[in-house]
Amino acid sequence: MLLPNKTAVITGCNKGIGKALLEEFSKNGADIFACARKIDEEFRSLIKKIQDKYENKIYPFEIDFSNEQNVIQGAKEILAKKIPIDILVNNAGIVFSSIFQMTTSSKYKEVFDINFHSQILLTQFIIKAMVKNKNGNIVFISSSSGIDGNEGRSAYVASKAAIIGQAKVLSKEVGRYNIKVNTIAPGLTNTDMLRNNTSEKIINEITSKLPLRRVAEPKEIANVALFLCSELSDYITGQVIRVDGGM
Repeated sequence: MLLPNKTAVITGCNKGIGKALLEEFSKNGADIFACARKIDEEFRSLIKKIQDKYENKIYPFEIDFSNEQNVIQGAKEILAKKIPIDILVNNAGIVFSSIFQMTTSSKYKEVFDINFHSQILLTQFIIKAMVKNKNGNIVFISSSSGIDGNEGRSAYVASKAAIIGQAKVLSKEVGRYNIKVNTIAPGLTNTDMLRNNTSEKIINEITSKLPLRRVAEPKEIANVALFLCSELSDYITGQVIRVDGGM
């Protein structure tokens, strides 16, 4: 196991990459504060199934990342448990498709509130405990679009690029406390977010040009995060790891 006796906070745990993170981190020994926008019976059932399988502790937390006060309250409740936090994986996010000239300022704000501001706000709370303990790993899930750009998704791309920049700055500021900060930039990944926002035709056109000729599976993104949060990556910080099939 790569994460024995570790405790992680993971956002966006109810589906896609977040669901895979919950599974892989549990498999490797971590206890988890599992944050999701809505805790329903399906999510509770998933948590019970994983706990029964790996015998770890999972604490479900309902946090609406479009609501600043809700994020603050959630962060305070997590810290009130008085359990040392070793890992934070910021995964929650939304996608929005619109060209620059058709994207309203209110839509930019909505996308940035969830994809950037809420992630930073949660990190500001959690990192205080990490600084006190002089230990921690923080991973932001960005996107290859945040590096390359993606025509027709102006607000989404800008928010993901902002995360990359913030992570690089943060890595320089907290390295002295033995806190590592890295970013993962996935390419096309087999999630509901991809299927609901990108046509099969476009997916096929893009994957046909990739060296690996396919989309990523969520588990493949989660395993990179697992590596970055384990002792195997103790001398890696401030990096952006592309997981995009050679895009």
